[in-house]
Amino acid sequence: MQRISTKKLTALLLTTAMPFATTAGAQDASGVIELEEIRVEAADAQTLLGNDEITEDEIEARNPSSTKDVFVGESAITTGGGAAIAQKVYVNGIEESLLSVTIDGARQNKSAFHHTGNVLLDPELLKRVEVSKGLAPADAGAGAVAGSIAYETKDARDLLEAGDTFGGRLRLSTDSNANSQDGSLTIYGTNGGFEYVLSHTRRSSDDYEDGDGAVVLGTRAELTDYVGKVAYESLEGHRFEFAASRTEDSGPRSAQPGPGGVYFIRPDFGGLTTGPSVLIEALSRRTSYTLGYSNTQASGMWNPEIQLSYNKQEIDAIGSYGVNSSFSATFKNRFDIAGGNLTAGLDFFRETAEGRTGGAFGSGGEETLRNTGVFAQARQDLNDTFSVSYGARIDSQQFTGADGTKFSDTGVSINGTVDVRLSDTWSLNAGLASTWGGYELGEAGLVNFFTPWDYTGFTSSRAKSARLGVRFDNGTWKASAALFQTEVDDIAAVLPSGGARGELSDLKSRGIDTSLQYSWANGFARVNWTYADVEVDDATITSTAYYLGRPLGHIIALETGMELTPEWRVGGSAQIALSNDDTTPELPSYEVVNLYASYTPARYDNLELRLDVRNLFDKTYYSRSADGLDNSRVVPLNEPGRTIGLTARLRF
Repeated sequence: MQRISTKKLTALLLTTAMPFATTAGAQDASGVIELEEIRVEAADAQTLLGNDEITEDEIEARNPSSTKDVFVGESAITTGGGAAIAQKVYVNGIEESLLSVTIDGARQNKSAFHHTGNVLLDPELLKRVEVSKGLAPADAGAGAVAGSIAYETKDARDLLEAGDTFGGRLRLSTDSNANSQDGSLTIYGTNGGFEYVLSHTRRSSDDYEDGDGAVVLGTRAELTDYVGKVAYESLEGHRFEFAASRTEDSGPRSAQPGPGGVYFIRPDFGGLTTGPSVLIEALSRRTSYTLGYSNTQASGMWNPEIQLSYNKQEIDAIGSYGVNSSFSATFKNRFDIAGGNLTAGLDFFRETAEGRTGGAFGSGGEETLRNTGVFAQARQDLNDTFSVSYGARIDSQQFTGADGTKFSDTGVSINGTVDVRLSDTWSLNAGLASTWGGYELGEAGLVNFFTPWDYTGFTSSRAKSARLGVRFDNGTWKASAALFQTEVDDIAAVLPSGGARGELSDLKSRGIDTSLQYSWANGFARVNWTYADVEVDDATITSTAYYLGRPLGHIIALETGMELTPEWRVGGSAQIALSNDDTTPELPSYEVVNLYASYTPARYDNLELRLDVRNLFDKTYYSRSADGLDNSRVVPLNEPGRTIGLTARLRF
C-alpha cells in the first residue's frame, strides 16, 4: 500500500478542522469563548451511544478490591477469572485486547500469556472509568476496533479536603470466605505549586471457597501495589505531572502439564479433566511511568496536552515467560469552536512482545510494532435540536515478525454520532464508525512455541460499528434502549495454531443494550439488560476463543443505593445470566446478589465502617465470561461463595 508522510497526514486533518476552529462562538469581554456542556457529550447521551462513565461515587459504592468488582452493576461489561492475575474484561462479549486500554492516558498492551489477564489493576486510587462500546472517538488512540477503556486515578487535588495541604487515608479490610487481610495507606499534600501522592496496597488471603464449600485452588490474593505521583503547577496554570506505579500479583497458582511435560499455570481454570493440578508460584507484574504537561487555565485556540508513557507487563507462567512493553506519546490541542470544541493532534507508540519457553519445545523470539497517527475529533451543538460528534484518524504502522519479516500499512478511521432532541424528555441518537485496527502482536510468552511462526497471509484488521438508540428522561425516571453491532474483520491469530500467524478470523457482536433507572431524593434503583450474540467466522464463539471474546448471551444487572440518614447508607447489586443454548453444551443460568451497609459516625465523620455480603444466597456458579465453559477437558473456575466482608476507612 502507498505510504503517506506524517506531515501530509497532519496537514490534511488540520486543514479539514480549521474552518470549524475559526468560527467564533459567544465571547466575553476578554475574547474567551464561553461554552455550555455539549449535549452529545452529556452523560445520558454518551451512555446511549455506548460510552459509559463509571463515576467516583459508583466506584466507592461498589467498594472494589479487584477489576471484577469495578464493573458490578454493568450488564455490557463483564469479567472472568478468580485471582487478580487471571481477570479479563469483556465489552459486549469482546475481549479488552481488541479495545484501546489506557490508565491515566498511558497505553496498555495485551497479556503475555492467554491464561492470565490483560491489564493487572489495583482499584485503590481509581477515580473513574470511561468505556466506549464500539464507537470510540478518534482521540481515544489507535487500534480501538471494538471501543476503548480509559481508567483514571486520583491525584492530590481529588483527595485533599478543602483548605488542607496534607492528608492521608488508611483502609483495613477482611472477609469470612478466604480470610483476606487487605490494607492500604495513602498520603498526599501540597506545598506551593507542588503536590504529591504516595500509596501502598497489600492484599493477601487464602484460596476462596465456592458455594458448595469446596476450596478453589490457586485463587488466593497475593497483590502488592505502589503508586507515586508528583506535580507542579505554576501561577499561569502550566502543569507538569509525573507518575510511577508497580502492581504485582504472585503466589501459588493452579498448574497442569502441557506439551513436552512442561507445567503451565492456568489460573483461569478450575483444573483439567485429564489429571490433577499442582500449585506453583507464578508472577504477573505491571510497571508504568507517565510524564505529562497541560495548562489548567488554557482556553480559546490554545489548550495543549502532552504525554509520554512507558508500560511493561511481565508474566511468569512457569513453562513460559513473556514481556509486553509499550512506549507511547500523545501531543494534542483542544480548540474552542462555535457550539463546542475540536481536539486534534498526533500520537505514537512502539510495542514489543518478547518471550521464551522451556522444555522439549523450548523457544523464544520477539515481535515489534510501531504506529504513528494523526487525529481530529469535533464535538458540537449545531442548534437546540442537533448535537454531533465526528472525527477521523490516520495511522501508519510498521511490524517486524519473530523471523524478521517486515510489514507496513496505513489506514484511515472515521466516526460520527448525532443526538437529536425530540422533546423535553425524548431523544434519539445514532452512531457509525469504521476503524482501522492495524496489525496484532502475538502472544509474548509463546513466540515460536512448538514450531517457528509463519506470517503467510498476515495482514491488518478493520472494524465497522453501528449503534441506534432512544432515551427518555423526566428527572425521576430514565430509560434507554439501543441496538448495536460491531464487526472486526481479518484479525490475525495472536495464539496461532501450528505457528500460523496469518490465520485470520472475523468477529461479530450484535444485540441490544437497555437501561431503566428510578431516582428519588436520597437514592436510586437501576436495572441494565444486555443481549450480545458473539460469533467468530459466522459460528457462535467458544469460551476459549482467547484474544477474541466470549459467548455472552443475556446478562441482567441491578444496582441500588440509598442514604437512610447522614450516617447510614445501604445498597446492593445483582447479576443474572440467562441460560445460553447457542453453545454446546448449553451454558446454565445463575443469579448472584450482593448487599452492603455503610456507617459514618456523626462525631467522627472521617471514619467509615462498612459491611459487605457478596453472593448472599451462597450460589455455586461460574461467570459467563469464564474460560473453558464449553470445553470437555476443562473444569470451569467457580466464583466465591457467600463472603461477608468488613472494611474500615480512616481519613486524617
